Amino acid sequence: MNLKDKKLLVTRPYKVVYQDGDRIIKVFTKEHGKANVFNEALCTARVEESGLDIPPVLEVTEIDGEWALAIQYVAGETLEQKMENDPLNIETYMEQFVDAQLSMHAKKAPRLTLQKDKFARKIASLKDKIDATTRYELNTRLQSMPNHTKLCHGDFNPSNVIVREDGTMTIVDWAHATQGNASGDAAITYLEFALKNQKKADLYLDLFCKKSDTAKQYVQKWLPIAAAAQMTKDIPEEEAFLRRWTEIIDFQ
Repeated sequence: MNLKDKKLLVTRPYKVVYQDGDRIIKVFTKEHGKANVFNEALCTARVEESGLDIPPVLEVTEIDGEWALAIQYVAGETLEQKMENDPLNIETYMEQFVDAQLSMHAKKAPRLTLQKDKFARKIASLKDKIDATTRYELNTRLQSMPNHTKLCHGDFNPSNVIVREDGTMTIVDWAHATQGNASGDAAITYLEFALKNQKKADLYLDLFCKKSDTAKQYVQKWLPIAAAAQMTKDIPEEEAFLRRWTEIIDFQ
């Protein structure tokens, strides 16, 4: 496949995303690894089985020696773009965002990895970043949290929600999907907002807790665990912020 005549959509350190007609082509660097590409395809297929309206995975292929993933193209604008272009209506867009997340959490995908297992592996991988005492405290808190089996995205942010022309929404990028606790998923979303804009983070958490009838303190108990998980992305400019959150704090 010749990618030179394809529309370039996104460039990331580990992937380049193109539009090819009615398909999205994600081309990954060799460093990302073959297994990770196939895992994203498998996660997406398993989310499809839940009945949630998402763009289906079409193909895993190799392009010029690099692994690529083809997914159905969905025309529309992301909620991130809407929030940036129309900041006066941020509350409306944030409500739509939370509604999309709650619709996802209402689904089941029983063949996905368990959220707790994934969090535990990520905490264990941080030996060079977090001392043994803190890792122990994080794991102790993780194991004490209730076991749920809700469909969780693992990287739910406004750039991953596409609003079609008819107003319906679909969620993309399922590489980190698990089955687990909705509040653990919300904690990751909160931190992703907080890394960029604390006001948006606070608005998100208020709306999520109100709409899901969840105590804010309960989501906050997940924050140190979620921060440790986010540290495994190895983004230098985020590390100091996330490291502070890995400290076990009892919120009042």
